[in-house]
Amino acid sequence: MIRVAVGGTFEFLHPGHRKVLARACEIAKAGEVVIGITSNRFASSKSHHVADFDVRCQQVLNFVSGFYVNVTVVQLNDALGPALSDDFDYIVVSPETFSVVVELNKKRKERCLPEIKIICVDYALAHDGKPISSSRIANGEIDVNGVPLHTPYAENNG
Repeated sequence: MIRVAVGGTFEFLHPGHRKVLARACEIAKAGEVVIGITSNRFASSKSHHVADFDVRCQQVLNFVSGFYVNVTVVQLNDALGPALSDDFDYIVVSPETFSVVVELNKKRKERCLPEIKIICVDYALAHDGKPISSSRIANGEIDVNGVPLHTPYAENNG
């Protein structure tokens, strides 16, 4: 059975998150997707307020339910979670977290564990051509769909 890992805070569940989660579900097919969602304590290190774990978890579960795959959710209290020691065939990431899983595989190798195959999903881009991210949404630059909330004209002449 194929096991796929994916993790994140999943604040705002924006198109970038949906791309990563969808790819993980597509790879798993009849296998299992283990979704690590940052705990409230771990998420409190973010530069902006993050919704409660239960809210973020429900949004993720609602989205992946349409893929009809076996899903397990775990709370992450650190950047590596169960991927440091459990068996996974694949880990799906965005370019933002690619370096984290390269380090993860180095640590797995030190523990005599097999590397996890890394699948890197390109960013979902906002209308301004920059990546959609939770921090950009929280900062009021874009909405959850990547639409800019301020125009350069309004900022310079407002």
